[in-house]
Amino acid sequence: MSSLNRSEQVASYLLEIGAVALRPQEPFTWTSGIKSPIYCDNRLTMAYPEVRNYIADAFAQLIKSEYPDAEVIAGTATAGIPHAAWVADKLNLPMAYIRDKAKGHGKQNQIEGLIKPGQKVVVIEDLISTGGSSIKAAQAVQEAGAEVLAVLAIFSYELDRAVDAFVAAEMPLQSLSNYSTLIDVALAQGKIESTDVDLLKSWRKDPSSFGV
Repeated sequence: MSSLNRSEQVASYLLEIGAVALRPQEPFTWTSGIKSPIYCDNRLTMAYPEVRNYIADAFAQLIKSEYPDAEVIAGTATAGIPHAAWVADKLNLPMAYIRDKAKGHGKQNQIEGLIKPGQKVVVIEDLISTGGSSIKAAQAVQEAGAEVLAVLAIFSYELDRAVDAFVAAEMPLQSLSNYSTLIDVALAQGKIESTDVDLLKSWRKDPSSFGV
């Protein structure tokens, strides 16, 4: 039996399969131009049954314990869709997904599947960076007349900008794992040096100045 808690286990899995990479000395460059010591691609979890099942079980347990009134599981397009489907299957609940914008043809749906006015919905996301796209997806659910109980993500960078955005939107947010836990796990596993920790933590406090 693993001695790791849920957050540590998810972080360990993400490191193990290469879904998350830490390069404090050779930062990645995001599309926005921000230099970042971390790169996260949780789509890789789909390729590892043990990992995706653990994540789905963790989401399901979290929903049962904290959001037992959930009536629909909605995934964000595209990376949240498979996880929402697996969670909905485990909970035997309806599943839907949310496009980043309405289709330009047909019924011009932004929400695919079925979310009825008044239903209680949990939104599944793969990654929280600045939080903008996740909040937009959740607000589309609200605009459809449903209630968003929470946005749940596999991983969060824990950026203040995202935290503030969710507070401003009055949208509950929880992640299975996060940047702080990842640093601790990576250090314990020898994937980073102790001298890297302060540098990694400084990025979370001020991403715009990192590596500049």
